[in-house]
Amino acid sequence: MLDQHVNVLSLLQTVGEITGRKKFQKIVFISKKLGMPFHEKYDFHRYGPYSEELNLRLEELQQFEFISEIKEEMAGYHQYRYQVATNGEHFLKTKGNNRETFEQQKNVIQEMNVCSSKFLELTATILFLEPANQEEIIRKVHVLKKTQNYSKADIEHAYAHIERWRQHLNKVKLPSEGRVSSSFDG
Repeated sequence: MLDQHVNVLSLLQTVGEITGRKKFQKIVFISKKLGMPFHEKYDFHRYGPYSEELNLRLEELQQFEFISEIKEEMAGYHQYRYQVATNGEHFLKTKGNNRETFEQQKNVIQEMNVCSSKFLELTATILFLEPANQEEIIRKVHVLKKTQNYSKADIEHAYAHIERWRQHLNKVKLPSEGRVSSSFDG
């Protein structure tokens, strides 16, 4: 099992369940952009950053029966729920301390998981467009995501989340520098 498969599996175990393929894609992308150990290559697609590599990893993890994908009918469309399966839990236990657990980043990942897919799409798009300046990013968001009709308040909300997540993750890195990490209080 490759490290990147283990990281995806560990991230899923950290949050318990992720509902939606788009949400899964965006959580991993945002986590990567915030400095977590994900290395999937992303391209820009209709719904923002998308990784075929991540899609393949999810399929492989399903084939190994390490994760379960539950397909649900929801008001005319299909929705997928992902959870770590029993085989995946057993596998992660056997990996011991040699794996990324995401305990330090847990609160940030959990907060992402409660956000809507549409909001994560906006947030991921902003991060995809960095390092352009904010004015240029906002202009591009309105062009690329015209059908989503993101308001100025939506964009400001996304920037606020990005900043808060970055600040929290910077705090949890500090214990090695002699400072105490804090819990995520929003």
